[in-house]
Amino acid sequence: MIRKGTYADIDKILELTKACAAQLIEKNILQWNQHYPNKEVFVEDVKRNELFVLEKHQTIIGCITISTFMDPFYKPLKWLTPNTNNIYIHRLAIHPNYQARGYAQELMSFAESYARENNYTSIRLDTFSQNKRNLTFYEQRGYKRLEGIYFPKQSEYPFYCYELII
Repeated sequence: MIRKGTYADIDKILELTKACAAQLIEKNILQWNQHYPNKEVFVEDVKRNELFVLEKHQTIIGCITISTFMDPFYKPLKWLTPNTNNIYIHRLAIHPNYQARGYAQELMSFAESYARENNYTSIRLDTFSQNKRNLTFYEQRGYKRLEGIYFPKQSEYPFYCYELII
């Protein structure tokens, strides 16, 4: 079941994202770390009603943020569509114990349906250039790779931006 995330969910979500970060670091994919994601970003997601959680058997196993807010670092990019009616995906995560079972696909299908039902023009996101699994995941779903952006607190490598026109 996918539902809106609440303030009460944040501690469980932080456990989930820390487990994901540890798994990525173990694979030498330095995408998430002690700086990100953090409690503050999830509090903001809940405040904006943009956090969704995936539950199985009353356990939160995944999360996704579906946002209409365009972060300033996205503004200079050459997107496929105008910057007027888009949604942005952030912090898609599935607990390592539940990965490779189609749950990330389920969350992205939910986000894409949400975009269509609400008449958004496109879905935009970024993902770490060194995370080949994520690159393949989004490209197989039809997302077009655009420019790279840098987050110095996270990595010296770029994060590739993607867009899917709805």
